[in-house]
Amino acid sequence: MALRGALTRVYSTRAACARCLLIPVRHCLVPQIVQDSHQRSRSRNFNVRYTLGAASMGLALLAADHIFNEKKFFRAAQVGNIQEIKRQVEAIRDSGQRHGGGDEDEGPADRRHTLGWTALMVAAANDEPAVVRELLGLGARPDLREQYAGASAAAAATGLHPLEVLQRREDEFCSGMNARASFLGWTALHYAALADSPAAARALLEAGADPTARDHAGRRALHYAREPSATRDLIVEHSRRWDERAAALATEERRRFPLERRLRAHIVGQTGAIETVAAAVRRKESGWADDEHPLVFLFLGSSGIGKTELAKQLARYVHRDDPAAFVRLDMSEYQEKHEVAKLIGAPPGYVGHDEGGQLTRALARRADAVVLFDEVDKAHPDVLTVLLQLFDEGRLTDGKGKLIECKNAIFVMTSNLAADEIAQYGLRLRREAEVRAHQRQMQIQTDAANTPNKERAADAGGEGGEETEEEVEVSRQFKDSVVRPILKRHFGRDEFLGRINEIVYFLPFSRQELLALVARELGLWAERARDRHGVHLSWEGGVLGALADGYDVHYGARSIKHEVERRVAGRLALAAERGAVCRGCSVRLAASGGRVHIAVRAPHDTDYTPLDL
Repeated sequence: MALRGALTRVYSTRAACARCLLIPVRHCLVPQIVQDSHQRSRSRNFNVRYTLGAASMGLALLAADHIFNEKKFFRAAQVGNIQEIKRQVEAIRDSGQRHGGGDEDEGPADRRHTLGWTALMVAAANDEPAVVRELLGLGARPDLREQYAGASAAAAATGLHPLEVLQRREDEFCSGMNARASFLGWTALHYAALADSPAAARALLEAGADPTARDHAGRRALHYAREPSATRDLIVEHSRRWDERAAALATEERRRFPLERRLRAHIVGQTGAIETVAAAVRRKESGWADDEHPLVFLFLGSSGIGKTELAKQLARYVHRDDPAAFVRLDMSEYQEKHEVAKLIGAPPGYVGHDEGGQLTRALARRADAVVLFDEVDKAHPDVLTVLLQLFDEGRLTDGKGKLIECKNAIFVMTSNLAADEIAQYGLRLRREAEVRAHQRQMQIQTDAANTPNKERAADAGGEGGEETEEEVEVSRQFKDSVVRPILKRHFGRDEFLGRINEIVYFLPFSRQELLALVARELGLWAERARDRHGVHLSWEGGVLGALADGYDVHYGARSIKHEVERRVAGRLALAAERGAVCRGCSVRLAASGGRVHIAVRAPHDTDYTPLDL
């Protein structure tokens, strides 16, 4: 009876094969009355063996329905075979194969192809909205990203031959797309837009697909939709809703966590520079600025003073930590006239025409990026001419003649021009501020001596017992009479300087800021000592002042970094080499007479032992 049941199931799932198998099985079950007993016995043994083989083959055919077959799965998504998709998803569930090259939280319906795509992408690319809806109902996630980066890259990653990759892309994805091109970062909605499938796009959007998601080239799904088309109208409508929702969330977050607070959390000092940048960005974002031109800054000051770091933190804040939204170009690489082609792309007929330029490629991906032109004073004048067009019109024409609109971008230029003059002026301002602070402190002490005890206690309580450092500000006379002539003499054109919205001045660090820099640097080394060597590093307060004395106004925070490396990290490395510092030790830094001393405590000791190197 069990055999008959198994064969019946085989017949229902594999009709053709089952019919072939049932004929000899049926013969073996019919009594052979006309044969003699010897022949009947021998025939029975043969038929039993044949029956067992047939049953095994039937059970194997049944089991085949419960084993995942990659080719059948993606082929079914390509041609719209929903029943086969259900069987394959069930097979993945039964076998426990969950992610197959994807993320840990990808479900059975998100099973990735060996070359990187999902069945939902296949269905969207082949205009199969019914399959799209079925896969979404089975738990497929609409915003998974394509991992196929072209035939050559896929062949290198998987070890397959490029021709085999091309063939599998056509057979198991879509035969109407260029299999050699990269689709890295695409979502199913990108494919639905390219295939002009409004039904598939609607199903994806209703399932929560993000219409603002960008592929590896920085393009949204809307970029690939035909114009005009129902698919494009649908994506435009949902994109507007997403943008409005994102803008409202960003506004609320910035109200609770202003730009000034974000920048001060990562940058020591430079209060004036931070406030100037934050005010300009706020005007731009709130609509109280010229929308026809991008925002342009020129950061001036000594090396290592925080200019580049401020640009990085600005990009992180404006674009919510998106690394693709920050572009850094070292302008020392553009000192020759012919290197303009590296920036905007070579003209037709020249080598590299198809590759485009570094700047144009970046702005094509993100037209609202924060672009840093580092050391702009080293660039060739022809490069400055290109930048003038960019700053003046908010647009740029690449080597192929394509126009790139970038009025929403933020451009930051850094320069060491007038660095010595700014440093000396800043030091003078710091000294004058210290004198005024000292005079105020002396006046407070004099007033306190002449005030009765009760009033003195009330005044002390009102002051809070905390001294605040006086902020310094660069005067208009210094900007116009000292800095601007230097800039004009170098750049040679007023129109270039006229397109800069804000010239931001970075002044030398005050004493309190230097102490904060040293404390931060020592904190980083303490973390490294703990994680890499198992050593606990601590220090006394006098160490901060001793290391801060190594500050060089021309090298900024880098001089502090080098001072800590030389006087602390270098001596600890020497102590470890001599065996005086080992894993589990505690190291304490102390200072006397401007020198830093090291004391070590072994793991089982209670006292520190001075270390003489």
